[in-house]
Amino acid sequence: MAAGRRLSQLCSLPRWALRRPLLLCAQRGYRGDSPSDSGKDVLEIPLPPWQERPDEPLPTKRARLLYESRKRGMLENCILLSLFAKENLNRMSERQLNLYDRLINEPSNDWDIYYWATEAKPTPAVFENEVMAMLREFAKNKKREQRLRQPDLEYLFEPPR
Repeated sequence: MAAGRRLSQLCSLPRWALRRPLLLCAQRGYRGDSPSDSGKDVLEIPLPPWQERPDEPLPTKRARLLYESRKRGMLENCILLSLFAKENLNRMSERQLNLYDRLINEPSNDWDIYYWATEAKPTPAVFENEVMAMLREFAKNKKREQRLRQPDLEYLFEPPR
């Protein structure tokens, strides 16, 4: 019975409406006047606090930071930080590696790191250091390189230049 009603509704529609069957299927849509979000359904999962790893060997730290630079959870930072890591991790001192480790692992929101690197928001004093300055300079892309994806990992097996 419901199918017959649907068919009669379709037959009574103007010809232009029949050319757009997708619009007929959509019973709900975005009207632009959604109610304000109460936030009651948001579950805040606390992240464990960042801890420095003073006894971690440098090759292990570099490998871990390379991995963590590539696996961020948002594409913008995956691309930005993985390319930055490729260019800079092998040249960084132990102190700089620790600063970079703190920068990419202490903030709970990856968008903050992205906004600080692109200077869309001011960097908090605790993260304002030489590594943040290097990242900001890298994000400016003065060489106008095409940065559309993460680097392949083959460069790890090339002899150092």
